[in-house]
Amino acid sequence: MSHYSFDHVVNRKQTQSVKWDKTDTFFGSSDVLPLWVADMDFLAPPDVLNALQERVNHGVFGYSATSSETSSALTQWLQRKHQWSVNEDSIVYSPGIVFAISMAIQAFTKQGDHILIQSPVYTPFFEMVKLNDRQVVENPLHLKDDRYEIDFTDLEEKLANDIKLMILCSPHNPVGRVWTREELTKIAALCIKYNVLLLSDEIHSDLIYQSHKHIPISSLDDQIAKQTITCVAPSKTFNIPGLQASAIIIPNEQLREAYNKQQQKQGFFTLNTFGIIAIEAAYRKGDAWLNDLLLYLEENVKLVESFIQSKLPDLRVIKPEGTYLMWIDFRNLNMTDEQFNHLLLHKGKVAVEPGTKYGENGSGFVRLNIACPRSTLLEGLERIERALST
Repeated sequence: MSHYSFDHVVNRKQTQSVKWDKTDTFFGSSDVLPLWVADMDFLAPPDVLNALQERVNHGVFGYSATSSETSSALTQWLQRKHQWSVNEDSIVYSPGIVFAISMAIQAFTKQGDHILIQSPVYTPFFEMVKLNDRQVVENPLHLKDDRYEIDFTDLEEKLANDIKLMILCSPHNPVGRVWTREELTKIAALCIKYNVLLLSDEIHSDLIYQSHKHIPISSLDDQIAKQTITCVAPSKTFNIPGLQASAIIIPNEQLREAYNKQQQKQGFFTLNTFGIIAIEAAYRKGDAWLNDLLLYLEENVKLVESFIQSKLPDLRVIKPEGTYLMWIDFRNLNMTDEQFNHLLLHKGKVAVEPGTKYGENGSGFVRLNIACPRSTLLEGLERIERALST
């Protein structure tokens, strides 16, 4: 039985929320239900809120610094949740994973270098490569029997052809794959064979559904760990992205020094006070809350599946193995992306992410954020139904 309630609807308007207050900027309308950007409409865990409140009550907000308490909270979490033993010395802190990706690109590649990503994939992967004047090389994922797979033949051909860095999304946003040990072992072997540095974005790694298991690729063996940079954060797991606190795990000392130097060039010094407090509280006391959250999200997945099956049979759900994002196939409607996205936004008054944001092979899909109270999700589904009704 759940100890925490996720049914409570919190009014997030006028809280500087990107998701709720910036739909006018991103969608051209403030009169829409936002089910787009990847944060949750749930209160953070009570233990996190209590720790933050206690710190607020202290009242002095001078310069802060992470400590062994911060690092041990993280390493114990990684051991407990993912059976991954991480040396505290391997940890570098960062305000965010997109920032970290940019730092890694700057630290380990040169202008014009080729960087491989697996589309359809999180939009900033494209953006950080291009904004840093590097070249995107895509290893497109293939949809087979309602599940995305890696084309390993194509991956090897491309890694063999002067790729400096591969950015892995694990679990994968937006298609919801949780890569298996076999898949990760193949990726690792290819990166080792062709001496390709690997950056693994594992921000969704705690949000895994039953019968699936997240495996940090760096945990496979020492050899792949030496050429892997792993990005983790409590932000998605505990709904605290606004506190801007992430951890970058780099076992290789030379790589870690180069990465640290690049962050220092940007003037980055340390995490903010509240980010540090939240990391420690979330990773030390967040287990029970997360367990209940995952049960709630699984029920939301079932709601989307049953609603679409009964009310919108032309759509197809790609069932997520992890993340709170659902990838929905609109291709059977025989409409262009512009046509169905226009209907969703202007007729249904619902804001979702167009699949085209994630690469050319995202065409025909939308990404739906299901991390909201069930009443909100049901309203969103009904708006989608209304948008597509003739």
